[in-house]
Amino acid sequence: MKITHDIGSKLELFVDDWLFEETHNITLRLHQPVPMETLVDFDQPGETTQSTVGSVVFSDDKFRYWYRSGADTNQRVSYLESDDGINWTRPSLGLVEYDGSKENNIILDGLVAREMMVFEDQNPSAPKSERFKAISRIRKTLGNQDGIRGLISDDGIHWDIADKDPIILALDDGTKNIQFDSQNGAFWDTINGEYVFYGRSSLPNPEQPSKPYRSIRRATSKDFVNWTYPVQIDLGQFQYEHLYTNAITPYFRAPHIYLGFPRRFMPERKFISGFKADGISEGVFMSSRNGVSWDRRFLEPFLPGGLDRHNWGDRSMTVGFGVVPTGDGEISIYYKERNLFPDARLRRGVLRTDGFASAYAPFSGGEFITKPLIFKGQELVINYATSVAGYIGVEIQDIEGNPYPNFELSNHCEIYGDEINRTVQWKFGSDLSKFTGIPIRLRFSMKESDLYSIQFC
Repeated sequence: MKITHDIGSKLELFVDDWLFEETHNITLRLHQPVPMETLVDFDQPGETTQSTVGSVVFSDDKFRYWYRSGADTNQRVSYLESDDGINWTRPSLGLVEYDGSKENNIILDGLVAREMMVFEDQNPSAPKSERFKAISRIRKTLGNQDGIRGLISDDGIHWDIADKDPIILALDDGTKNIQFDSQNGAFWDTINGEYVFYGRSSLPNPEQPSKPYRSIRRATSKDFVNWTYPVQIDLGQFQYEHLYTNAITPYFRAPHIYLGFPRRFMPERKFISGFKADGISEGVFMSSRNGVSWDRRFLEPFLPGGLDRHNWGDRSMTVGFGVVPTGDGEISIYYKERNLFPDARLRRGVLRTDGFASAYAPFSGGEFITKPLIFKGQELVINYATSVAGYIGVEIQDIEGNPYPNFELSNHCEIYGDEINRTVQWKFGSDLSKFTGIPIRLRFSMKESDLYSIQFC
């Protein structure tokens, strides 16, 4: 029986092989963000070299960023604002006294601020007083158990603890390492209508039982109060490497696809002789279509340390929560560089819109045919790039792989260039409305080109 995907008018990314039925000389390749300007150097009141990433939200034409300022043992949460996601300011909020003054951007300090992560609640039933929600870590709530605290706010600056405290407990995962010692995250899933939590877990290490693997577990809730038991996510054959954070988020242009940017940690390695902490790390990439089973096909780094030696210390290259649009054809992530060095900082990284990965054909050419698709819309729009010698051609086929008249590859108007939104055309036009609701296949013929996403509009 042929698998048919009903994609409606959803944007589909090429971060996995979900669309593919047949491929010839086509590969999926990962793209790395381009390092851009610094958000902040950790050199202001309350900030230390252990200050680190947090979460970004774009709302009401304003970018907001919450990050951990302060050391691991004395944490604070500080706040940034921006009109464009590029130039950021530290507003003087007058909320928390530090070093004898409230002239700072600190919004919380003390135990309530531990490992805090913020999101804007997209739940249509959420009251305005809970427009923003957050989670933070409660250390050793019961015995050696960590917990997760819920926080609520109407403006993202003034916070209250949720009625139930804690909302999640770190139950024993078999390693006796019952902690949420990481940057944990949560959000409202608009597709499934539930809150989702991803936090630190541990996996047994047969070779070193006293040193379990750091990994990720998941829980869900309909009300942000009552949560399911946190269970280990499925990373396939690549379960056994240290993933110390998760930075999991639904992609805002395709919320049915989860993206994760965990920090891969190598605890036994040291690059800089004499550095005060062991371990080196880098950002990696993974994706999921159900939130439980994750695709880890890209094993190369998404965010490498590079030539900057200060990125080869302990726990650098950590990606924060959130992906946001910051310009025409671009999206941004935010990450920590130079951890524990005096020049520690937050930095912006840029990708083209939808540009996490692509279906790629080399100069010698390649092609792929999709599984049968049912769609809604009138036109096919693609996000692509070719070389000057490259091209992309598209054919519409029936479910058995026979080309439809007038939509054969020979009638396609060859595409070349570099565009985020290109309407696919044939010699007889671009209108595909007569195929709406009917299973079809797409055949892509490509040369020296990348295809990032497709969408019927």
